[in-house]
Amino acid sequence: MRPLTAMAWLSIVGTVHTAVNARLLRRCPTHPPPVAERVAVLVPARDEAATLGRCLEAVQQQRQLADLTIAVLDDGSTDGTAYLVGAAALTDRRVRLVTGRPLPPGWLGKSHACAQLAAACPDAPWLVFVDADVVLAPDAVAAAVATAKEYRVDLLCPFPRQLAESLAERLVQPLLAWSWLTFVPVRLAERSARPSLAVAAGQFLVVRRRAYDRAGTHAAVRGDVMEDLALARAVRNTGGRTTVADGRSLACCRMYDGWPELREGYTKSLWSAFGSPGRALSVVAVLLAVYVLPAVAALAGSRTGLAGYLAAVAGRAVAAERSESPAWPDSLGHPVSVTVAGWLVLRSLWQRRRGTLTWKGRAV
Repeated sequence: MRPLTAMAWLSIVGTVHTAVNARLLRRCPTHPPPVAERVAVLVPARDEAATLGRCLEAVQQQRQLADLTIAVLDDGSTDGTAYLVGAAALTDRRVRLVTGRPLPPGWLGKSHACAQLAAACPDAPWLVFVDADVVLAPDAVAAAVATAKEYRVDLLCPFPRQLAESLAERLVQPLLAWSWLTFVPVRLAERSARPSLAVAAGQFLVVRRRAYDRAGTHAAVRGDVMEDLALARAVRNTGGRTTVADGRSLACCRMYDGWPELREGYTKSLWSAFGSPGRALSVVAVLLAVYVLPAVAALAGSRTGLAGYLAAVAGRAVAAERSESPAWPDSLGHPVSVTVAGWLVLRSLWQRRRGTLTWKGRAV
């Protein structure tokens, strides 16, 4: 079989797998039952005044929760984040402001913030970690807890709808959902104990307290830049079950605002996404071969290349529909998206090697 033919077939197989995953993906209930146990919604915040107001207001409006605690950690902010949370606490006794302690050696900022938040709510059987740029629907927390109970999982990621406004965001952000829908067999992963099959996004993460403690809390992943995925793997390593669900109706998130923020955000973390530099380079090479080479061949008149390109476009469109990202004309630029993502991985590896990675004023 010629290399181009093989790449086209891999693209087709990937798209079929994307469609199967999209159909099998767990759905959260539209009208969840009441949650009787105490639930703690935990929001780490470092200079998040621009987005935290909407996030906090949505959390305060959660329904079907008999006992809700809302804890927001101010992690050394200089933009009025603490004032915003303090003002909310004056009118809502469920809201607590936690002042973050200095970052200890060996810890990264978000893991340290999440660990402090969990420690501040020791009596909550359910912990819900929510990023400050996430806006929840009114029944989001109850629906997520109900889904975790129904499928008997210890950590659930209801994957939020990813908002993308600028061209750079529309090129890169949809690859988040596309990547795990294309490459992770979600139902098999749910039944498997293998840590490598875990899927998690820290934007909106629900975890049973006993499983969280058994996994070692965020202290077990203190130095992981992708602490959400590392936590899911730690839960699996200690006998827990994890899964991902369709969370597009429960939450939305604009992860990055424009190209500079997106570039730096992915650069700080992508070096760790594949386990080692060698694996990262191998993954980039495979993605370029399967999703860019056929498109280039199609431009040169190859029918085989055209088939591979159209299959890639279809897979991207299916993933976009499932995550409510713009499907058209964005999916047509999938080879460009993959190329940009590959460049971001290489940039991340290079800056990691040089020791120049930073995020929000801290070394990574």
